[in-house]
Amino acid sequence: MKDLFNMMGKMKEVQAKLKEAQDNLVNITAEGESGGGMVKAVANGKKQLIKLVIDKDVVNPQDQEMLQDLIVAAVNKALQEAEGKAQVYLQKSTEGLMPNIPGMDFDQLAQ
Repeated sequence: MKDLFNMMGKMKEVQAKLKEAQDNLVNITAEGESGGGMVKAVANGKKQLIKLVIDKDVVNPQDQEMLQDLIVAAVNKALQEAEGKAQVYLQKSTEGLMPNIPGMDFDQLAQ
């Protein structure tokens, strides 16, 4: 029975550390660009777009579709890079607390 209480205490510790790590994901940023740098997007580790920069030379009212495509591509690159950085950060933050289980979704543990 004592082992069960120890295990529950350890799990609460893991959840607290994981929650703290997840809260810090807003400080991790990643950039994606498209059109040779004409459109740049910055996202954070919580997969939120935090900045979008569009070069004035790419803004053409007659070709909105191209601009839309460039924005989508830059944002997707930034979000993908941010997700990778966030996973690495969370793994390092919980190193030694939990077994490394490939594919484990840490988002569900701290809630």
